[in-house]
Amino acid sequence: MLILGIESSCDETGVALYDTNLDGKNGILADALNSQIKLHAEYGGVVPELASRDHIKFISPLVQQVFADSKKNLNDVDLIAYTTGPGLAGALLVGSTYAESLGIALQKPVLPLHHLEGHLLSPLLSGDLSFPFIALLVSGGHTQIVRVNDVGDYTLLGESIDDAAGEAFDKTAKLLGLEYPGGAKLSKLADNFANKFAENKFKLPRPMLNSGDFNFSFSGLKTAVLNQVNKAKSKILDEQFKQQIAYEFQEAIVEVLCKKVTTAMRQENIQNLVIAGGVGANLRLRREFNDLATKKKFRVLYPPLEFCTDNGVMIAFAAALKFKRFGDTIFKKPGSFDVKPRCSLF
Repeated sequence: MLILGIESSCDETGVALYDTNLDGKNGILADALNSQIKLHAEYGGVVPELASRDHIKFISPLVQQVFADSKKNLNDVDLIAYTTGPGLAGALLVGSTYAESLGIALQKPVLPLHHLEGHLLSPLLSGDLSFPFIALLVSGGHTQIVRVNDVGDYTLLGESIDDAAGEAFDKTAKLLGLEYPGGAKLSKLADNFANKFAENKFKLPRPMLNSGDFNFSFSGLKTAVLNQVNKAKSKILDEQFKQQIAYEFQEAIVEVLCKKVTTAMRQENIQNLVIAGGVGANLRLRREFNDLATKKKFRVLYPPLEFCTDNGVMIAFAAALKFKRFGDTIFKKPGSFDVKPRCSLF
């Protein structure tokens, strides 16, 4: 089965073709992505109306590109999968309308998919992993610990009660005067400080580290950074100050994530771990989880770096896994343009 995957939930337009006759990454025949980072940088965050217009501009050329790259044509497609939610309503509607209309024109079935399901299953692109496993879904919009029992069978163990980790990274970066999107720039600052082995004079809290559950809270950590910045307002924030704050902030996030996840694995008696979502590309987080995996003898798996952020591959691949698990009973006839900006996977 040849699957066309479309992702348009926020500020990336992603399109991919996946062949279910092949396994893992080998099944990716072509993928294309347009990022809107430069478009929204001027405003310091995603502007929904501009995001929708950019999806409209790029979705058709990206679809044409993946067919040209794969040397396939539209009639070869057996299924069209797309993100139905959660996300920005206008952005989702662009992907939904395009996918459903294409399904009508080609008389091919469609499969609306939950955005988080794409992220949860994308690490399986990297290799074999048996069910069940624990997944840490950590991105700009979500921070959740999930028990993945099988494709389509998920149990939420804990989540952030306020800011997601990725959101906290970006907001803290903005407090330090870093340009949007600042999460990656903050991590680079933190790594620069760590490489100098300098003494850090700041100590930030580890929110809910010993709360006894698997929930998170990162808004207070962001406020603690704001307090330090306000204390320093009498002078321009110098590079060392920024590096020290960035380092301590990143260490706090990583420590909380690692403890909660490893405790959840112990409670659930599961030795397989998946890290998914945009923050899953954070090198400090990966190093810490890799070290813990060696010490505690569990297995950790990540999606390829290029597929950590939103992309069409994760939607096409999730559709492939669901087809293998449930067959064509999950497909539907095209014609419904409903989207679900706020919807739960659980």
